[in-house]
Amino acid sequence: MVRPHRLCVKAMFAIPGMQMTDIEGVDLNLLGPLAALLSERHVSRAAERVNMSQPAMSRALRQLRNTLGDELLVRSQGGYHLTPRAERIQRQLAVLLPSLESLFSDETFDARTSAQAFRLAGTDYPVTLLGPALFQRVFQQSPNSTLQFEAWNHSAFNDIERGVIDLIFASGAAPPPLRSENLFDDHLVCLMSREHPLAAHPHITLDEYLACSHVVVNIADGQQGALDQRLQARGAPRRASLTVAFHAAAAAAVPGTMLVATLPWRLVTNNARDKTTRVIRAPTEFESMSFWMAWHPRLDNDPAQQWLRDTIRSLTPQP
Repeated sequence: MVRPHRLCVKAMFAIPGMQMTDIEGVDLNLLGPLAALLSERHVSRAAERVNMSQPAMSRALRQLRNTLGDELLVRSQGGYHLTPRAERIQRQLAVLLPSLESLFSDETFDARTSAQAFRLAGTDYPVTLLGPALFQRVFQQSPNSTLQFEAWNHSAFNDIERGVIDLIFASGAAPPPLRSENLFDDHLVCLMSREHPLAAHPHITLDEYLACSHVVVNIADGQQGALDQRLQARGAPRRASLTVAFHAAAAAAVPGTMLVATLPWRLVTNNARDKTTRVIRAPTEFESMSFWMAWHPRLDNDPAQQWLRDTIRSLTPQP
């Protein structure tokens, strides 16, 4: 049964620039009684079918007759019979009503059968840290869906606004009006060759850090995101001797050089290198970091996107 909706049919199906019959005032509340009347061909049985009183169904029949300019049901020997127009309307309703039920019913996402195209963006950090488990979970539970993972760039937040990207991973909260959720916290460490003069230190000071030669991960505009932004805010930018596109490339550049790569601790431990490198804590001035996912508010209640976010939450590393 179609649930009552106080909506004008013309308002629902009118297309700008197209002429259509003036059906102003006909609302969807009449479709349920109309379908019941044409099926039952009896006012009392039709009323019982859609949980209406008999007087209310009689009023609905009068209104339908006036609106459509047709008797619809004609009394004859043996009961009511449908007019030719009523027969045509009944055939049309057989197609229309299921579509309306689908239109107004609660939308669901069945991962097993749906073919959803998920579009994400971030650096190689989330791909390395969350990617393997996320890819496995998505394709196990939703084998017909696809994942497109774009590299982070300075317009990533705008891409969400424009609907080009569904969800991004970032090292900080997204600007309003985007939604942001902190997935987990991490801290930065310094990866260096075991031959580096500071390799034996348990910790590195900011002055010692700034005196080093650095390999910088170019997240956007030649900077390594929040790390370089914090240093510049203090008026103490670091010297980039090497700039690479990926965290993994920065780690690979360290052995046999005097370069220092500043990387998230979880990334370094998940990809522990051989005995040629040493990991020490970064300066306390910028040691902490947080990892977020962000999306547009228009996707808040989308069942497929809710499923994706819940899947990511379930895979979030524990402290």
